[in-house]
Parts: sequence; structure tokens; C-alpha cells
Amino acid sequence: MADCLDGNVLAAKSFARFGVTHMFGVVGIPVTGLANRAVQLGIRFIAFHNEQSAGYAASAYGYLTGRPGLLLTVSGPGCVHGLAGLSNAMINTWPMVMISGSSDQKDSGRGDFQELDQIEAVKPFSKFSVKAKDIKEIPDCVARVLDHAVSGRPGGCYLDLPTDVLHQMITESEAEKLLTEVEKGRVFEATKAPPSSEIAKAVSVLRKAERPLIVFGKGAAYARAEGELKKLVERTGIPFLPTPMGKGLVNDDHELAASAARSLAIGKCDVALVVGARLNWLLHFGESPKWDKDVKFILVDVSEEEIKLRKPHLGLVGDAKKVLEMINKEIKDDPFCLGKSHPWVEAISKKVKDNVSKMESQLAKDVVPFNFLTPMRIIRDAILGVGSPAPVVVSEGANTMDVGRSVLVQTEPRTRLDAGTWGTMGVGLGYCIAAAVANPEQLVVAVEGDSGFGFSAMEVETLVRYNLPVVVIVFNNGGVYGGDRRSPEEVNGPFKDDPAPTSFVPGAAYHTLIEAFGGKGYLVGTPDELKSALSESFSARKPAVINVIIDPFAGAESGRMQHKN
Repeated sequence: MADCLDGNVLAAKSFARFGVTHMFGVVGIPVTGLANRAVQLGIRFIAFHNEQSAGYAASAYGYLTGRPGLLLTVSGPGCVHGLAGLSNAMINTWPMVMISGSSDQKDSGRGDFQELDQIEAVKPFSKFSVKAKDIKEIPDCVARVLDHAVSGRPGGCYLDLPTDVLHQMITESEAEKLLTEVEKGRVFEATKAPPSSEIAKAVSVLRKAERPLIVFGKGAAYARAEGELKKLVERTGIPFLPTPMGKGLVNDDHELAASAARSLAIGKCDVALVVGARLNWLLHFGESPKWDKDVKFILVDVSEEEIKLRKPHLGLVGDAKKVLEMINKEIKDDPFCLGKSHPWVEAISKKVKDNVSKMESQLAKDVVPFNFLTPMRIIRDAILGVGSPAPVVVSEGANTMDVGRSVLVQTEPRTRLDAGTWGTMGVGLGYCIAAAVANPEQLVVAVEGDSGFGFSAMEVETLVRYNLPVVVIVFNNGGVYGGDRRSPEEVNGPFKDDPAPTSFVPGAAYHTLIEAFGGKGYLVGTPDELKSALSESFSARKPAVINVIIDPFAGAESGRMQHKN
């Protein structure tokens, strides 16, 4: 059967033919052959220790590249672990495809090895799922999951490949015919854009506004709308506010950046143009008292359902970049600009200056043992010192992520990855690996709390194995939020001598973890030690872990979310 191939080869050929260049996952029964065949056909396979981290990597890869990130898992428990990444892609609306092997179809319901109704299991987290029931269905199924992942509002899709289908055989000529047919039949949807009459209405509302604000999020980053966004901000003089992952689409240091005056900007604006950001908890649902009760929202979103849900003053359904292009064109014909002496621009800019100088005076102090601000300032300066292309910053943790959001400066688009819409902890190393693989020319710097790091710390071995330019900085304050924060009256009961639920081993030597695999570890506790470790690791561009010892009582419980805990 020299001219025959099996389901593994046909699946790998389908992915390669339809544009896939990377795959993340954990191999085992029945998908090891599929991973090996994919590598043979020019797809880079990044093998992880845990499907959860591999899934987070696939979701972030989808965001960073605009192409579906692929996660390959084994059946049963592998599929269940992979749901972490699939659900993360769904909530953040990033394109991803999870491919899981599954048990033999003829043994369904009889308790086969790792048996699970995986189509049913993925349902809440997948916009489209399909099982290839026969080898001949593989090319079509592959094309459909890839296309669904990026169409409309992006999200996660699922492909089920039963063991028996992976072992079925087909002739090479038959395989080629199937691939060609499917390739010819693929239809890519046109970029969505609203009618020009709606654009004219939006511009008219902006033009009449006394206190306009432009808010943009990771949807605008995904759409690569940075050029049009900068043009709009500079042409109209309207202040802007990015969501955490929207940071860098327009330089954080831009004179119209309102991040340091966030409460004033959202509390007093009368019209908000919101581009690629949802009015969810991150933006206080667009409701008073955080926003003015009479604020008019102009929402730009690729999803019509989103606009129907939020009921804005005006909704523009379409691709962020395309819509902004149309808005800019409309303004160009009859320009308007607020100017620096406009009372609204002056108020924002004064508040920004005040808040920044307060923050800078805090940051200027060298506090040892370290609080969060001193090391964060040193890290900020080291990252800015790299220049362009700017490093990708990955951040997770409670205090570490909160402080980092205010202190670290993003100068370029898609250079900040954090816990995102869902507040997912454990994404750190997966995101680092995705960023390093998607943009090999960029340095990746993770700024992690010790608790966030712990979810996926074993993946430092993956960094070393693939020699990725990733420097992981761990803010080590001995636990979740810091050590034991309980009051004396809370410490009782038969297990009162156990460590607190928030405590870890004090002084943990996280830097030695990466040394076990041949990477570089640093232990730092002073400004000079940290500066030296950053300078050395940034120029080496090799896998490293910097263990930064922080005063265990420096942070706040739950970061800035105490009201929820």
C-alpha cells in the first residue's frame, strides 16, 4: 500500500494545506502520529507539560496573529484539560481550534479507554464543533473549524478525531482530490462595514460633543486598527482611554492619553466612542455612578448581538479597522479638532499631570525590602530601554498585574497580554510561549505574581527546550496576595497551626526551577541586583527566571478587587 496514507497524515496535510504553521499541545494516545506527521509537513509543534498551558498558548496565538491557534490533545482527560484554553478563547473572543483524539466509534458507550462524549463536553465553550466520522471527512472538517474560528466574532472551535478514523487508509490520489475540492470550496467572508449614513451620524454626534472620549480594547488590537486609531485621535484631538490589553495601540505616553485620569474621563464624558471593547465589568457596564447617566455611547463591534445587548445610542457593526477608516474619511471632508486649550482637554491633561507626578514621586523612592513599586519602576525602565520592536509584556497576578497596569508603559500594539476579560490565572507561561513563537524577533517579559507563576511554572522547561527569548520575573511575596493576612481571631479551629490558605513556603527559590533544566536563574532583593539581572537577561535573550523578593505585606488582598472577595 505504498501510495496510501492514514488519517493522521491526511489531517496533517489538511492543516498544512489550509495555512496552519504552528500547533501547541500534549501528545499521547491517539494523536502522537498526528503531531509527528504535522512536523514532517512543516508545522512547528510546541509540546507542553499540561494541556491547560498549551490551550492558553493557542488562544493567545490566535489573538496575536489573527489566525486560529491550534491545540492538540489526547482523548478524555486531555480534552477536559484543554477546555481551559478553549473557554479562554471564547470569553476573550480569540480564534482557536482544539483538536482532540477520541475513542474508537464502535466501542462508544462501552467504557472504552478515555471514553467521553467530547462533542457534548465542549458545547458551552465552542462556537462550532464537528467529528470526522470517516477519513474522507477530514479535509472538510479541518477547513470548517479553521474558517468558523475567524468568521464573525472570533472564538474557539472543536474538531474530534476518533482513533479508528486516524487509522483508516486512503489512496494518495483520493486524498489529493479531497484536499483540492475543499480548498476550492472555501469562501472567506468580506470584512463587515456599516452603511455610510450610520458613519455620518456617528461623526455628527462626536462633532457636537462637549466632552468626547475614545475608548478602545483588544478587539481594536486584534483588528490591527492602530494606524486608523492614531489618525482619529490626532486629527480630532479627542482624549483616549485604552482597556488594559488595548494599551500600546496609541503610545501610553501620548499627550491625549487619559489612563492616568480614568475616573474623570469616564465620569464626565458626554459621548464615548467605544472601539473593540465590551461594556462589561472592566468598563463598569457603561453605567452610572462610574459613567455619567446621560453619556451617549457609540459602540463599534464586529458582533451585532453585542450591540443589541448593550443598547447604545448608536451601534456600528463591523471590523474596527474598517469602521475607523470610514469615520476618518467622513471627518476629513469636514474636519474638527478640540485643540489643547479646549476646557475638556485641559481638564484631562491637568488631572493626568497631577496623578502622574504623584505616582512618579512614589516610584522615585527606592524601598528595600522591595514593595511593588520599586521593582516595577526598574522593570519599566529596562523594558523601555529595549526600544523597538518593544518587548511583549505578559502579566498575571493580583497586585503584580494591577501595579504593572499603571506603571508599565506600552508603546506598541499587542505588547501587553494579561488575565483578560475572564481574569484567568495560570495563563502566564502559555502566553509567553505563544508570543515568542508568533513574533520571534520580540523579547518576551513576564511579570508574574508567585501565585500566578505557580499554575504553570513547569513550562519553564518548555522555554529552555525551544530556547525561547523569554524572561520570567516572579514577584515573590510568599503567597496569594502576600503571606498570612488573617487577624488573630480568625486563627482558630483544629488546624489553626496550618499555614494560611493564602501562604506559600516563604523565600521559595523559584529561580532554581529553570536552572534544573539548564536555563538561567537570578535571585534579587535590591535595586542594583535587579538592574543587573534585567540588563544581563535582556541582552542574552535566553530563557531566564528572575526571583524578586518582595515584602510579604506590601500588597493588598485581592489586588484592587477587594469588594468582590
